[in-house]
Amino acid sequence: MADYYDLLGVKKDATESEIKKAFRKAAHKHHPDKDGGDEKKFKEINEAYQVLSDSNKRAQYDQFGSAGPGGAGFGGAQGGGFGGFGGFGGAQGGGFEFNFGGGGAEDIFSEMFGGGKRNARGQDIQVGLSISFAEMITGVEKTVRIKKAITCVHCDGSGGEPQAGQETCSTCEGSGRVQKVMRTMLGNIAQEAVCPDCTGKGKRYEKNCTVCGGDGHETKEVEEVFDIPAGISSGQTVAFGGKGMAGENGAPAGDLHVVVDVSGDQRYQREGDNVISETHISFAQAALGDKVSIETVEGDVKMKIPAGTQSGEIFRIKSKGVPRLQGFGRGDHMVTVVVDVPTKLSRSQKKLIEKLDL
Repeated sequence: MADYYDLLGVKKDATESEIKKAFRKAAHKHHPDKDGGDEKKFKEINEAYQVLSDSNKRAQYDQFGSAGPGGAGFGGAQGGGFGGFGGFGGAQGGGFEFNFGGGGAEDIFSEMFGGGKRNARGQDIQVGLSISFAEMITGVEKTVRIKKAITCVHCDGSGGEPQAGQETCSTCEGSGRVQKVMRTMLGNIAQEAVCPDCTGKGKRYEKNCTVCGGDGHETKEVEEVFDIPAGISSGQTVAFGGKGMAGENGAPAGDLHVVVDVSGDQRYQREGDNVISETHISFAQAALGDKVSIETVEGDVKMKIPAGTQSGEIFRIKSKGVPRLQGFGRGDHMVTVVVDVPTKLSRSQKKLIEKLDL
C-alpha cells in the first residue's frame, strides 16, 4: 500500500483543510464514472482520506503505519477496512454501503454525486485588489464595489411575505431533513440532507416573499470598506469575516478574501522586509568621502560615504524599510553605491590624475 500522504499529494504536516482539498481534487479526478477514472485508485485515496481526516487514526498511522496499532488495522469497518466507510470488498453482493451522518466526507460526496445538504453558512468571495508601493508601506483603507447575495431587506431573510401565515412542510413533515439513497457504481449511498422545499425550517410560508421569491436573499452591488495592513506582500490574501455571501436561515455570512497585488516602484525594490535602492556618487566623493541625501520610503535622510568607498558597496539605513506584517518594527533600507567614473576628461584633468598616481 502506498503512503497515504503520497496518495493525496500532501506533506506530513498538512492541515485538515489541505487534506480535504487534496482529497476532493483526487476523488474528482479518479472517480470511476468519469472518463479516465480509476476505480482502484479511487478506493485507495478514499481509504487514505478516512485515516488522515481523523485525528486519532492519523496519529496512529503516523506511529504504526497502515497496519495500525498491533497490526490490527484501523478498526470499525467490516472486513478489516476503515471505520465510517464500510470497508472495501466486505459488503454483500460486491457493493459498498456508505452511511454519512454528517461531516467533511458528506460534503465532498455531495459535490460528486449531486445530493446532500445545503451549506447554511454563506459562500466566501474572492476579489483582487491593486495597491501602490507607498500604500503597502503605510497600510491603506480601500473601498470596493462587490455584487453579492445579501439578506433580503423586505422579508428580513425569512423567505416569506411579511405577515404571511406558515404551514408544516409536507415534504419533510416538519423535521427539516429528508433521507436520500443514491445508487452508484460503488453501491448505495444513504444520506440525510436538508429539505429542499423548506430549506431546513420545517415550515413553509403560505406566500413567498415578493422580492426574493422565497430565497431570503437578494443580489445587489454593495460597497465594502476594509483596511489593508502595512507590509503586505504581493500575492498575499487578507480575509474579512462576514463580508461574503449571506448565510441561509440566519446563519453567518461567508468571508471576503482579498488577494493583494502591490505595484512596483522604479525607485525601490523589495527583498523581504528590506527596501533596496542605489545611489550614484562622483569619483571625488568616493575617494574623499561625503554625506549624500538618500530618498527613503519615509523621506530624505543623510547617509555618510566614508573615504575610499568602492563602487558596489552596500550601506544600511536601519528601520527605514517595510513594516513587519503582524509583528513589531520594520526592515532596513539597503543602499548600493555606484561610483560614476568620468568618461571625458580635459588635458589638465588627466595630468592631475596622473600626478595623483591613483
